Amino acid sequence: MRVMRITANLRVSDVEAAKRFYADYLGLSTEEFDMGWVARLTAPETGAHVQLVTRDASAPDDAVVSVHVDDVDAAYSEARELGYEIVYPLTTEPWGVRRFFVRAPDGNILNIVRHRE
Repeated sequence: MRVMRITANLRVSDVEAAKRFYADYLGLSTEEFDMGWVARLTAPETGAHVQLVTRDASAPDDAVVSVHVDDVDAAYSEARELGYEIVYPLTTEPWGVRRFFVRAPDGNILNIVRHRE
């Protein structure tokens, strides 16, 4: 598995209200997507980005970061082999990503994800 990028998942109560702050103040003006419960904003000049999340749509817990990988199936197998707690099983979501949640030894939950091409 190779990590391609890591995205911070910021817990917000209102995605629309939060978007105004991150776009107007921080300049994250490119909206890559908005699904109502999650939106990703990016700075067009640098590619810096953040995801605003109210509550995960299908997983039982929320992840603090999304780790985008080149091979999510291999990452899942390795996490299981190493004995890490799988919080949410490997799933292909209706919105097109394949992902699972794993708990790091420090207690943080990570969303390990691969977007479709």
